[in-house]
Amino acid sequence: MLEKQDVFYMNAALAEANKAYELGEVPVGAVVVRYGEIIGRGHNLRETHKDPTAHAEIVAIKEACAAVSGWRLTESTIYVTIEPCPMCAGAVVLARLARLVYGAKDPKSGAVDSLFDLVRRQELNHRVAVTAGVLEEECQAIMQKFFRELRS
Repeated sequence: MLEKQDVFYMNAALAEANKAYELGEVPVGAVVVRYGEIIGRGHNLRETHKDPTAHAEIVAIKEACAAVSGWRLTESTIYVTIEPCPMCAGAVVLARLARLVYGAKDPKSGAVDSLFDLVRRQELNHRVAVTAGVLEEECQAIMQKFFRELRS
């Protein structure tokens, strides 16, 4: 059973993914939520900024940290349309996010469930609660549309 607030915030992440899509970027979006308020928003900007670290999650985490004037996001949740890559999963752990909610799996670079699990490793000093598959079909659809158009 999907939680109402998870659907609401994943729709906000999908709105960010649509911004990336409109820019010709891989359409991934993310929002960081704390106490029911979105404190960080991001979408892929790698091509726009010519920056391999300009992933949606990194952009949203940076904005959230600025909003709280600190790097610890312990009482926050990040919503991402696609399963985070190793860099972004690492950033989620390092930012001490309490929870990660993502839409669709990424079988080629997912570092939460697909290839390996970076965010729940017992060896690390912080572990993140994970909810997967929120609005999965919608999250997959925008990615599939983008890559179908790119190939044609």
